[in-house]
Amino acid sequence: MRVGIIGIGNMGLAMALNLRERGVDVTVRDLRDGPERIARTAGATVAASPAELAAAVDVVITVVGTGAETREVLLGADGVATADGAGRVVIICSTIAPDDVIACAGHLARASWQTLDAPISGGPARARAGSMSMMLGGDPALIASLAPLLAMLGEPRFVIGPHPGDGAKAKLVNNLLAAVNLAAAGEAFALAERLGLDAKTVLDVVCASSGQSWIAADRIPRALAGDFAPRAHARILTKDIGLALDCARGVGQPATLGVAAQAVFARTCALGWAEEDDAAVLKACRQPDTT
Repeated sequence: MRVGIIGIGNMGLAMALNLRERGVDVTVRDLRDGPERIARTAGATVAASPAELAAAVDVVITVVGTGAETREVLLGADGVATADGAGRVVIICSTIAPDDVIACAGHLARASWQTLDAPISGGPARARAGSMSMMLGGDPALIASLAPLLAMLGEPRFVIGPHPGDGAKAKLVNNLLAAVNLAAAGEAFALAERLGLDAKTVLDVVCASSGQSWIAADRIPRALAGDFAPRAHARILTKDIGLALDCARGVGQPATLGVAAQAVFARTCALGWAEEDDAAVLKACRQPDTT
């Protein structure tokens, strides 16, 4: 199976390197030379455009940042849909609005492409190891046919529903909760510091007690160490909160804590840390809010 990956940032590049290590024929496309050079060194082929990549592979995986970027690489003038998709598949791994997934799947179907909605979670280290979580929305027969590839990419894998868009909805529910937990952790550890406590000792307490959350246990240790190198940019989770809140408004579901978390992340970005790791919410919580 020949696999193409469009968007080789933190997650996409890790996925490409994982597949190459397992002997998969991989073609990549990105707007930046650096990640493409790394992928080429690992044995991947670099395509000049999404259309060129699509013509050379059996499965296209998109891991770009936004719905607009996903539409462009799939449906644009030089996009995947310009190639005949008969017998071939697009896997959308980006966290984007369910409506964007549904729209892309519809357009791709007109060019004979099948679409699997498969947002991912877990960070670059898990993507590199093939152990990231995957939330799958698509035809059960399609999912079954892709089982060997999906097994190389992620574990656990959750079949959310039979339609593209189902996976995106589940991912946004997850990311809303992750954002609320991380914003709360930033606030709690800023308070611990202001109270004169040793934050690392408090972290040990929290991780062994009822305040524990996966995202706090993952992010707060490096934040306390002053390590804000981006594994997941603050702007990305900020975007995801907005998408989740849009979904909530669309079905009339209150999301009071989500709105509060959105404000914390928006402030983190406004203070200049949008391109840092989302653990930078701790820095924002340390700053007095003068608004």
